[in-house]
Amino acid sequence: MSEAPAPRVPLWLLASITFSGTVGMYIFVPALPQAAEALGGSAGAMQLTVSLYVLGLALGQPIYGPLADKFGRRPVLVAGLSLYTLAGLLACLAPDAGTLVVARLFQALGGCAGVVLGRAIVRDTSAPKEAARRLALLNLMVTAGPGLAPLIGAAVAATSGWRIVLLLLCVLGLANLAFTWRLLPETGHSTGASAATIARDYGRLAVSPVFLGYALLGGCMTTAAYAFFSAAPFIFRGLGRPDHEVGIYLAVLVVGISLGNVLASRVIGRTSLDGVLRWSGAISLASALLLLAVVLSGSLTVAWAMGCMFVFTLCTGVGGPSALGQAIGVNPRVVGSASGLYGFVQMTVGAVCSALAGVGSQPALSAALVMAGAALLGQLAFRVALRAKVSPGGVE
Repeated sequence: MSEAPAPRVPLWLLASITFSGTVGMYIFVPALPQAAEALGGSAGAMQLTVSLYVLGLALGQPIYGPLADKFGRRPVLVAGLSLYTLAGLLACLAPDAGTLVVARLFQALGGCAGVVLGRAIVRDTSAPKEAARRLALLNLMVTAGPGLAPLIGAAVAATSGWRIVLLLLCVLGLANLAFTWRLLPETGHSTGASAATIARDYGRLAVSPVFLGYALLGGCMTTAAYAFFSAAPFIFRGLGRPDHEVGIYLAVLVVGISLGNVLASRVIGRTSLDGVLRWSGAISLASALLLLAVVLSGSLTVAWAMGCMFVFTLCTGVGGPSALGQAIGVNPRVVGSASGLYGFVQMTVGAVCSALAGVGSQPALSAALVMAGAALLGQLAFRVALRAKVSPGGVE
């Protein structure tokens, strides 16, 4: 008896529910000074609306995965989007800075449901290579959101005020909730397993060298650049460039990621996913080491910085979908859990890289060291995953 065909889910819907979580991190940044003045909050309190949002994105992902494996994708996603929308409304109406900070944390906890389950649904409905190709296209669509978010946030805040920026996120959540309710079928299968069984499967995944190798590789490939992004204003200021140019430089690097996603969608299928990871990882490591060498030689220029970083982000776009596809396909019984745990590893690597880039008095050197170290760590993790796959019992 043949299996029923996998349900088809519009990729634009998965892109929308995925980037709704991440776009909230970027779109509000230009409105922070305006919100601080209106609510009488300090700069530190306003920065918490961003840092706690990132924390919420990291902490929520390993929770949604197991819930989706037990109860199915659709009900868990609807619950997450509902939380995102309600918390967004509370943030929009916040009477003080404390309420805004708490509302933003819960907004992130709701929004990360889309980040986790968008990836899981792609894997549910596609074979491994097709999943990697669709993940590349999904990432291409998702990247455009955060890339444009600061520009949109700045324009809306300047013309309509900071509360309207948050209202846009609330409307986005409501639209995603409506489209999900009408258009999204259940793509997973409720296991009905006990909490103990889910915990056991999750525990095995968390100690699987194959999964951890690919997850750490993916985290290093996709978020090590956060070190450069967070230090970029200071790096380019040190190179004599005005602050307003930083946004242009970062937008160019986002284009690099997008071009990498386009390239990935073309090369996946012509070679193995591990083959894609092998050459994209090697090139990204080489570009990070070249950037470090240029900084150490005292020869850093805007052209050198952008050239090395563009190659690095291009490899991010190429290799990221393959690492994700390999990681969440380790155990088909717990795809949702794998997607959540992968996201947690990814965001944690990004947070650590961002924090380490702020150490020391030379931002360019700190960022280059962090990126080179992360790229090298990713390659070591990749080797661990490859060895574990060919060893007895390497894959559950």
